[in-house]
Amino acid sequence: MKINKLITLTFLVVILSVVSCSDEFLDVAPTGSLSSTELSTKAGLEGSLVASYSMLLGRSGFYSDSSNWLWGSIRGGEANKGTNAGDQSGANEIQAYAVQTTNDNVLQKYRAVYEGVARSNATLKLLQTADEGVSGEDKTRIEGEARFLRGHYYFELKKNFNNTPYVDENWDEVTPVGNNTDLWTAIEADLKFAYDNLPESMGDAGRANKWAAGAYYGKALLFQGKWSEARAVLADVVNSGTTATGQPYDLNAFYADAFRSTNDNSAESVFAVQAAAGTGDVNNANAGMVLNFPNGPGAPGGCCGFFQPSFELANSYRTDDNGLPLLDGSYNSDANALATDMGIESADAFDVDAGPVDTRLDHSIGRRGIPYLDWGPHPGKDWIRDQPYAGPYAPKKFIYYQGGNGVENDLSSWTPGYTAVNYNIIRFADVLLMLAEAEIETGDLDAAAALIDRVRTRAAASTISDSPANYNVGTYGSFGSADMARTALRMERKLELSGEGHRMYDLVRWGVAPEVLSAYLAFEGPKLNAPFAGATFDANKDEYLPIPQNEIDLLGTDILTQNPGY
Repeated sequence: MKINKLITLTFLVVILSVVSCSDEFLDVAPTGSLSSTELSTKAGLEGSLVASYSMLLGRSGFYSDSSNWLWGSIRGGEANKGTNAGDQSGANEIQAYAVQTTNDNVLQKYRAVYEGVARSNATLKLLQTADEGVSGEDKTRIEGEARFLRGHYYFELKKNFNNTPYVDENWDEVTPVGNNTDLWTAIEADLKFAYDNLPESMGDAGRANKWAAGAYYGKALLFQGKWSEARAVLADVVNSGTTATGQPYDLNAFYADAFRSTNDNSAESVFAVQAAAGTGDVNNANAGMVLNFPNGPGAPGGCCGFFQPSFELANSYRTDDNGLPLLDGSYNSDANALATDMGIESADAFDVDAGPVDTRLDHSIGRRGIPYLDWGPHPGKDWIRDQPYAGPYAPKKFIYYQGGNGVENDLSSWTPGYTAVNYNIIRFADVLLMLAEAEIETGDLDAAAALIDRVRTRAAASTISDSPANYNVGTYGSFGSADMARTALRMERKLELSGEGHRMYDLVRWGVAPEVLSAYLAFEGPKLNAPFAGATFDANKDEYLPIPQNEIDLLGTDILTQNPGY
């Protein structure tokens, strides 16, 4: 033992004699960390970029991911929070347009999106010191992807909070930055760079390519009312665009295929949040929608009854004898409103509404007596957690199939509702309708009608076998005026994209949110015990969420200005 101790002591003396003449031995990277030099390799840059992509899934919590089901769909009147009054009560004030500046869900969304910004900036910063092994082609591609992602994250901030602090990769991380600059200029610049510089083919299905960037760039132009510019870019995407793996963009033959994991990254998927099940970590799955399943015995997910579609949305799918939507708003009248099983026990008799409806009603909304994917007919009240609180309907998009249980979803956690279903931030139907809108606003009504009818023709072909519903979907052919075309386009976006997080942002950019959502509250509120009964929508306030008070407290009111009305 003495000999061993002597050897050890001698070894330590030698080590000290070697390093005592230099302090380089102090420059040791912390265990489990990577140096900037390591991250500046191609592998390191790719890893940093993947970390930027990963924030599309959000962070811990239920409301921070890119689907915006709470922020875009519930606030847009497409759905109620659902479940019951006590469950996730912080969301109650959000759907009632009474959100407080201290609401933790708002802070969660704000911080998650800025985490995406920070990771994108970190990639761009590392790119400035890329080592010699990184080719110029790779540098341009990585910059394009990182700027695309940063453009997406700032778009999220713009839609939800209006103007927030803008920082890029050159920020010193010390100087306070206010929110007095319009974000559109930066968003446009990032998305245009990606459109101009990204390759068409990326190899990996989940990466943004030139055409995904073009669709997003066109969307940014559309949101600003830059109709001619948007039309040119979106037409390029529609006419020439392909997925990252080289498939020409197209509509899936069957509407519901856009929401099933076995059809992820299809020809209709322009840019999607990638979800995976069975990886050993449920955070790789579609965790943002884990609450949004029917609640009851034998139901997929088995929990938790959130995101229940509204009466108003369901009624919107009523069609006339020609298979066209009721553009005058009469779908909510007593004569046209859908028959529901509100207040009827599942054991009691109920007759499914016999009137004509759009097929997309029963691909988007679970209602009694209609096949619920391959789970059999929706039983009604037995799958609704609190019917008087949030109504008779259940969400239907993004639900796993019974035949795919254990493959399309993850069985390792407290609920099987962690699915492998991608969320499409932009799908091709959305691009067609954005181009149609640009055509209307630049005067080509015939081109707009053809684009809208392309979407409606797919809907007409998507009937559900064994359904007792009366499906009738027709096409317009032409529009008699720009006003008619505009009304039809706006209804089509509602019908085609319901529950996908777009509605609130559409209403705000069209300048109609106060009138549409006030009418929604007047119609929907009295039917339910939900918290928006008696709520009001305040113009020039409720179009945006408040800047979280925590952030204002950190920076001070002289740096960060609260949104009007809060």
